[in-house]
Amino acid sequence: MYKILELNPQLMDFAGDIDLRMFLYRATKQRILTAGQTLNDFSNAHDYYGFHHVDGGWYYREWAPSAYQLYLEGEFNNWNQTSHPLKKLDNGNWEIFLKGDKALWDGCKVKTVVDANMTRTEHLPLYTRRAVQNKTNNTFEAEVVDDRKVFNWTDKDFRGEDSLYIYEAHVGMAQEEGKVGTYREFADNTLPHVKKAGYNTIQLMAIMEHPYYGSFGYQVSNFFAASSWFGKPEDLKYLINTAHSMGIRVLLDVVHSHAVKNTAEGINMFDGTVWQFFHDGDRGEHPAWGTKCFDYGKTGVLHFLLSNLKFWMTEYHFDGFRFDGVTSMLYHDHGLGTDFNDNSKYFSYNTHTEAITYLQLANELIRQVNPNAITIAEDMSGMPGMCLPIEDGGVGFDYRLGMGLPDMWIKTVKEKSDEDWDIFNMWCNMCLRRPGEDTVAYLESHDQALVGDKTMIFRLADANMYTDMNKDCHNPVIDRAIALHKMIRLFTLAGGGEAYLNFMGNEFGHPEWIDFPREGNGWSFHYCRRQWSLKDNGFLKYQWLNDFDEDMIHLTKEKNMFSQKMGDLLLSKNPEQVLVFYRKGLLFAFNFNPSKSFTNILVPIPNNADYTVAMSTDDEKYGGWNQVKHMIYDAKEFDGKQYVELYLPARTAVVLKEGYIRPPKPVKKAK
Repeated sequence: MYKILELNPQLMDFAGDIDLRMFLYRATKQRILTAGQTLNDFSNAHDYYGFHHVDGGWYYREWAPSAYQLYLEGEFNNWNQTSHPLKKLDNGNWEIFLKGDKALWDGCKVKTVVDANMTRTEHLPLYTRRAVQNKTNNTFEAEVVDDRKVFNWTDKDFRGEDSLYIYEAHVGMAQEEGKVGTYREFADNTLPHVKKAGYNTIQLMAIMEHPYYGSFGYQVSNFFAASSWFGKPEDLKYLINTAHSMGIRVLLDVVHSHAVKNTAEGINMFDGTVWQFFHDGDRGEHPAWGTKCFDYGKTGVLHFLLSNLKFWMTEYHFDGFRFDGVTSMLYHDHGLGTDFNDNSKYFSYNTHTEAITYLQLANELIRQVNPNAITIAEDMSGMPGMCLPIEDGGVGFDYRLGMGLPDMWIKTVKEKSDEDWDIFNMWCNMCLRRPGEDTVAYLESHDQALVGDKTMIFRLADANMYTDMNKDCHNPVIDRAIALHKMIRLFTLAGGGEAYLNFMGNEFGHPEWIDFPREGNGWSFHYCRRQWSLKDNGFLKYQWLNDFDEDMIHLTKEKNMFSQKMGDLLLSKNPEQVLVFYRKGLLFAFNFNPSKSFTNILVPIPNNADYTVAMSTDDEKYGGWNQVKHMIYDAKEFDGKQYVELYLPARTAVVLKEGYIRPPKPVKKAK
């Protein structure tokens, strides 16, 4: 019996489905691997296909099984479509050798001409490592990348911290100036902020090439190309190498759940057919996103996608991946309209078993390439075993995103008055995770910051943010917003998971939503940037929020808080809206009551120890009133149990650090 069933006995009725999951995983490996071959050996398509310099010239190879003829055109032959035909090899492969070291060159613009179905079309090579926009006609062209160029990596044996504090970021909008930012600007200007703020991992969005900037990078066209929106391949390498020198891990937001429909710059219809990579008919169309859906059952598709993962790890030294759109992959209906309120919905005709197999193979490959790599699944369905080892019947991810947490907070703030907040129910939502599986807790990611939605600070403060954020201005709406923003973030970080994520700028309550340049806003960059000066000028309350977030991160990191999987609930007084829990040497005490302060609250403690106030949301440094004394609270004994006695002002959270633990009293021996 697989361990997944031991951890989840309620799944015993679906033991056959778990057996099927594992059978398909083993059968697929047996089908695609030759004797003695590993997934690491299998996933090297990028080393064969594409452009490669060898002694005496250049090879260009493609996989196009249904094509009639392929040609290479470009600057090297004055864009002659037919002067350089490729030779057809076995298994749908094509090849041309261009004699001479200077037959091609780094930056040489090229395209692939494909004859198929009695039609001639132009495409970008499937394995192109750089695609650039032609400003004259707005089309995209591939550029040859000379693989003889060697980047001077200095990150040998880099390994990130064990705990995971993730700073989700978009390179292009990470600067304050109204433009598209670059990889080097991010490395030189944004990484120092991330380091100072205490985050030890950046999760980079929109790195895989995408023709439409406003897609946030989620409509990928060229899977092996680092986006030219932000610079050249060596610039991305500079960013990652710099991050590693600062002790910061770098994750790629990888999009293998779908692909852009575009044929000229994308992979769709490359060999004249849809089914080269995607399902045919309705199965190949994503009804919500207008994109193409991969056929994960095909060996060629597995070869392409698995090699893609290895490429990003070996060529660019990414430390792992956040897999986008996993829920969409797992189910034939893409999880649209399914409530997943019953275990049977995870194991039915709707389950895309081939996608589950692919994700298992992906996780196994990633660990073969780098045993210390991190993988995170964006799955809102709660698929059992998503974050359990493959040998235990799982899919193999390290973490799943706690996607229910921001929804819970939005629902609470939007639909309930402060007096009606159910604090115990909120705590239960924090603890809602599957046994043995780790969760990334977060209040808001980029999803909550996009135009059409609202960040938490905007939900709390709304238009008052534009007029009353000066430190010398006291507006009750802003006072409430700042107090709750701090408390909600602390509650989520300390109680919601085994890792934590924040989208850039939200740590200091960035006031603007994200709206990419488009026709509807006059192609403006005003809402597609981060205004770092708001926290740095010293006159605005954003500084208070930033300082609180920074100290919160550093304190919980110092205590290695995530090494204790769940917090221990010590006190819950729902009518008073007071809740206290303990986690790894820290005592987190919350009073969400909007008007009532409480004195002499007795909190049971796990150890006979003294406790010191490490930080309070009411500290003057964070815009509070300094009502909580930073003092040592000695344990008190009542009825043989240990307590600390606290004062909790209204709308305040206090974190106490466990100090000296007293040895147990000696037991008197009977005479």
